[in-house]
Amino acid sequence: MAPATVELYRRFASMEARGSSPLYEELALGVADDRDLLGLLSGLPAAKRQPNLLFAAARHVSGTPDGYRAFREAVLDHRDAVVATMLSRRTQTNEPARCAALYPLLASLPQPLALLEAGASAGLCLLPDRYGYDYDGTLAGAVDSPLRVRCQVEGEPPLPGPGAVTVAWRAGIDLNPLDVTDPDDVRWLRTLVWPEHHERLRRLDAAIELARQDPPRVVRGDLNARLGEVAAQAPPSATLVVFHTAVLYYVPEAGRATFVDRVRRLDGHWISQEDAEVLPDVAARLGRRPPADTLTYTVALDGRPVAFSAIHGGHLRWLNDGHDLGEAP
Repeated sequence: MAPATVELYRRFASMEARGSSPLYEELALGVADDRDLLGLLSGLPAAKRQPNLLFAAARHVSGTPDGYRAFREAVLDHRDAVVATMLSRRTQTNEPARCAALYPLLASLPQPLALLEAGASAGLCLLPDRYGYDYDGTLAGAVDSPLRVRCQVEGEPPLPGPGAVTVAWRAGIDLNPLDVTDPDDVRWLRTLVWPEHHERLRRLDAAIELARQDPPRVVRGDLNARLGEVAAQAPPSATLVVFHTAVLYYVPEAGRATFVDRVRRLDGHWISQEDAEVLPDVAARLGRRPPADTLTYTVALDGRPVAFSAIHGGHLRWLNDGHDLGEAP
């Protein structure tokens, strides 16, 4: 167990935190060499040993530390509270900026839409029509929205104009839905934002305020157990779109295969925004690995890769047929 956890934290430091969060990079490297904290993690289920979860739980209990020593002391001094938070909470980062990668695809489908998000957290990504978007100066979405997501674009995506997406119905599924009207749930959502990411926190706060005006419906349950039931509630006059962002990594491999099979059987469309490796068919059609930079996720429509996107949004690299896409073997 220990070598796998050490590698998990070192990889997080080098592949995710470096260049994005100096504090989290320092904390991850520190944990990787700390026998006491590795011992604490060894007592948790494998799914609960994630760096993001440990760091957010420690900050939720004791505030943001100024370095590794303060972090270590806080975790060990409040061990029971930190562990209890890690066991009861999940890394449900709800990043509205990821909608910038979804919006061009949503706009390309017959309107109006019925949106169903798997792993919806508080449902903030269920509101793409309520946000404005700035694609390197091209405005789209709700241009008068208090939340405008700025997105750097590469390639030639089919950028829509203002108001191109109309949503007739929306719902989400999550194992542990978060409530935008619950102060403790909101505090957890805010704690999941990395310490140096002030713009992300501003976006989150703006999205929460918009969601509170008309909270999206998020039902509790396993995505495979409830997918068909919830999808059947969508109005037949709307185009059903099942989508998810950075969710299937947390689903066991067999569960991913079941989900893909079930979503393909629905009468609608499927948009995924995930690490390509969690969807073998998408990875095969991609024909190559995503770039080794911040563009970690592969965006796919009905299993066909169309773009790379950044983990926290804000950067979209469109793939052009016949040029960037490889053929499935």
